[in-house]
Amino acid sequence: MSGVFSALSSVSLLASIPSPGKATIELGPLTLRAYGFMLALGVVAAVWLTSRRWEARGHDPQQISNLALWCVPAGVIGARAYHVASDYQRFQGEWLEAFKIWTGGLSIWGAVAGGAFGAWLWCRRTHTPFAEILDVLAPGLPLAQAIGRLGNWWNQELYGKPTNLPWGLEIDLDHREDGYQQHDTFHPMFLYEMLWNLALVGVLLWAERRYRLRRGRLFALYVCGYTTGRLWIELMRIDPANEVLGLRLNVWTSIIAFLGGFAYLVARRGEADEPAEADGASSGDDASSDDAAAADDDAADDDVRDGDGDRDDGEGDEPEAVPVPDAEPVASGVDDDPAGS
Repeated sequence: MSGVFSALSSVSLLASIPSPGKATIELGPLTLRAYGFMLALGVVAAVWLTSRRWEARGHDPQQISNLALWCVPAGVIGARAYHVASDYQRFQGEWLEAFKIWTGGLSIWGAVAGGAFGAWLWCRRTHTPFAEILDVLAPGLPLAQAIGRLGNWWNQELYGKPTNLPWGLEIDLDHREDGYQQHDTFHPMFLYEMLWNLALVGVLLWAERRYRLRRGRLFALYVCGYTTGRLWIELMRIDPANEVLGLRLNVWTSIIAFLGGFAYLVARRGEADEPAEADGASSGDDASSDDAAAADDDAADDDVRDGDGDRDDGEGDEPEAVPVPDAEPVASGVDDDPAGS
């Protein structure tokens, strides 16, 4: 009987997700902080995907690398600033700890806001439409977030309530929250969010291929999709956080961001999205429907007038009236010739 229990115990141990024993990665003589390394991998993946998407629109992919030089530092500053501001009690008396970003504590809310500000500055400098850049960036953002969440796994953070499910996350005793020392496995919230973000990447790419979304709508869809997942993930977390009206601050941030993205989609609902072409063309085509309409107008103007502003003599001009022989003059003395000749 003891052998049976031992076997069951071994199966139970295997039916869980182990946590790394340390938060560093050894690459030969180099020792890297796993959290920062995963964030860097996420940025590289996002730049790669965004560069391909930007090139598909007929632009120079190198521009995205230049854009990253603006977005990444601004995003890191924003991410850390939001984290410190929302959990300032942890840094009181030890404000120098606020600069140790490699130990964790980067908020996605601040990262997106800071990165968007950096993108806005770059767009003003390069005269690039800001909404177009946001749409090009949209699928790359959840991709970077998904990879970056692996850093939380290395730090043994971002886990939820205790669970006995086969995918429960093992947490070392010194990393468990107060009041949960008696539990061994917890909901792997980092994994839930990572999988949600990867699914969101697929949804955004599908939506863009299925419809010719107007500028700004793909990014708004990303905001709505991410905040929907983040909302239920936040409700399962057990780590301490500041609360407003009984809800975690990040829950309120998710709600407000979702409403903002949804309001943008509703506000532009009159601008119907066009189905994609049968040949699979996506919204990354160079010419939008608005540009095509403008080109049609220009072509029509060219048919009406030549370069000097005079009427053309080609097809489409109204033919001159044929004089009617023996026509009697009008009593008023007004000439009947419509051509004025």
